[in-house]
Amino acid sequence: MQIIQKKLLEVESDWQKELAESFTTPESLLSYLGFSPEEYQAHFKARKLFPMRVPRFFANLMRAKHWDDPLLQQVIPRAEEFLNVRGFSEDPLKERSNDTAGMLHKYKNRVLLIVKGGCAINCRYCFRRHFPYQENSVNKAQWQNVFDKIAADTNIDEVIFSGGDPLMAKDKQLAWMAETLEKIPHIKRLRIHTRLPVVIPSRVTNEFLSWMSNTRLQKVVVFHINHANEVSPALAEACKKLKLQGVTLLNQGVFLKAINDSPTAIVNLNNALFEAGIMPYYMYLLDKVKGAAHFDIPDTSAINIMREVISQQSGYMVPKLMREISGRASKTPIDLNLGSQ
Repeated sequence: MQIIQKKLLEVESDWQKELAESFTTPESLLSYLGFSPEEYQAHFKARKLFPMRVPRFFANLMRAKHWDDPLLQQVIPRAEEFLNVRGFSEDPLKERSNDTAGMLHKYKNRVLLIVKGGCAINCRYCFRRHFPYQENSVNKAQWQNVFDKIAADTNIDEVIFSGGDPLMAKDKQLAWMAETLEKIPHIKRLRIHTRLPVVIPSRVTNEFLSWMSNTRLQKVVVFHINHANEVSPALAEACKKLKLQGVTLLNQGVFLKAINDSPTAIVNLNNALFEAGIMPYYMYLLDKVKGAAHFDIPDTSAINIMREVISQQSGYMVPKLMREISGRASKTPIDLNLGSQ
């Protein structure tokens, strides 16, 4: 037993070692990619607005010496982040009014748990880039209070592990939380929203797979992937392991200017996802978070792109175009006006 436990700890430490070796400055990342960082000094101050973190695995998916690389542009600080644009705010989804630390209860049948505040990669368009994670850091006793509230509300049948990125937590904590939730009879599903296996595929450890296979809950993992170049062979292999444990794999992306705002980019993304065993589920319009206005595209552009995608792909491979509006009882589908074609 001690030998097995030691191996599990070594496997878990592998992804943590990769995490610790991430790029945290624009200079180091750009140098690694073959740039002369001095050419981009005007952008670097934006790191003060939102810290930079990029795992080396993800950096290795980028094209060297290509400033417009779609993966690089998702994570590199830009001077445009200092712009104050009407309609963009620090809390676009009004999430700071949560009554219980660590829990957001925006929809009737499901709750979202802020399992961890940090992420393995800091995406510059993140709608929670200003979220007060320090106020939602929860200890074990406080988690029990959260679980008690869930147990008292029989309308809730699904729990979402979110963050930050919930897979920043150690497998021991995740297993404990899942085991506690599965004791609540009306909880049927566990959903995990994560980007970590995309940027560090070794995060899908044997211990993670073990507790996932043992839970009675239906398991759904929702990846956050925006471009086909993010779907690596290593991620596809991790997906195979997850599917063997009965995990449903979905993806939600977001439209980002100059990154995936074309029919070709979305078709390629859908194909790459499906080949990896991931079902394209949602494509979101950008949440209007302060510092990310340069990623925004007009609604009409997204609608036209999705209309073209539908004409090129089988319906089951085309994600729904969605927007999240604060206070609504659900996510809001965007009408593609297909009847007018």
